[in-house]
Amino acid sequence: MSYVPPEGWLAAPSLLRPHQAGMHGKVTNIELFFDLVFVYAVTQLSHTLWHDLSLLGALHVLLLFLAVWWVWIFTGWITNWLDPERLAVRLLMLALMFAGLLLSTALPQAFDGHGLLFAGAYACMQVGRSCFMLWALRRSPLPARRNFHRITLWLATTAVLWIAGGLQEGQTRLLYWTIALAIEYLGPALFFYVPGLGRSSTAEWDIEGGHMAERCSLFVMIALGESVVVTGSSFAESGRALDAWLAFVTAFVGCVAMWWIYFDLAVERGSRSIRQSADPGRTARLGYTYLHLLIVAGIVVSAVGDELSLSQPHALATTPQIAVLLGGPALYLLGNALFKMTVTHTNFPLSHLVGLALLLAILVPAGTPNVLSLAALATLVLVISATWETLSLRNLRRELYESTDH
Repeated sequence: MSYVPPEGWLAAPSLLRPHQAGMHGKVTNIELFFDLVFVYAVTQLSHTLWHDLSLLGALHVLLLFLAVWWVWIFTGWITNWLDPERLAVRLLMLALMFAGLLLSTALPQAFDGHGLLFAGAYACMQVGRSCFMLWALRRSPLPARRNFHRITLWLATTAVLWIAGGLQEGQTRLLYWTIALAIEYLGPALFFYVPGLGRSSTAEWDIEGGHMAERCSLFVMIALGESVVVTGSSFAESGRALDAWLAFVTAFVGCVAMWWIYFDLAVERGSRSIRQSADPGRTARLGYTYLHLLIVAGIVVSAVGDELSLSQPHALATTPQIAVLLGGPALYLLGNALFKMTVTHTNFPLSHLVGLALLLAILVPAGTPNVLSLAALATLVLVISATWETLSLRNLRRELYESTDH
């Protein structure tokens, strides 16, 4: 997390982003370059889940996904504050990118032979990045350094658990890593409280809201891009029969509906909300740090569902396959709904509530349809939700576009 520097800060030369009133920091090329690693990570996660749809396999992928998201979003907070055009910050990003690539390569075997590689790469990214911030803030007032003293202590504690888990096997490794991840996710919620050092506050996590909104929307685009890659690759390897064409069209339409639900209005509304917020750190903590992981998780799971429908269109859906085919869209709708409630301070979107209810209704007779039919029904629900929201918010869209033009 970040801390807003007070005026008169001594930093020569400053590693902080320059801020201009009424403008938001752009996402730089080095940040986009860094994100390429996570395109690969998302692909690894979806393929890992595809190859093991058991309950234990799903738990493993869930933990790995939460870790991947956490290391990315923490980097997003840091680059929201630091200036990626500075040489030292660029070198940090490249070092994190290398560690992230090692982490990504270890994902499929993280609970087998590559556990220590995964844990070591993850711990190095988390602790190393935080230590860099302590160095970057070495001339700052004490409150600024204290914020990262707390964060570093939390991450150093969990790093021990990650490494210890990497040295274990089986369920012991899962236990160590689950505890480590739970501690890290509790950190921002507990304001990184440390005995003797007190706790941080969201006021200290003041961020440049427009940049944070853009960074998270780009990660959603990464996840959608991975879904497109899975769909295209699976279709290219199919026999191009009628059922393959139907599955291909269904997967594409579902991906478009997901894009529409998030990017049509939610991105701009979220960006405006956090830019105008009196406490942007609080909005970023809940809306972008926690709730966006539901959105991305929904896309990753849906990508597995697309691969299922393309590879096994006529098979009767098993319980794990039903969970994937309906659970992905459900996670996506729930995450979007909660995010929109947070940034717009409105009620749960009715279009998303109806969509979730329809998915639940499909679940009742879900044992009879084949995989392709179930995928088509789930896609239809996403289309209904996207269309409903588009029509219900058409006046708001007009107002947003008019205000943008002026």
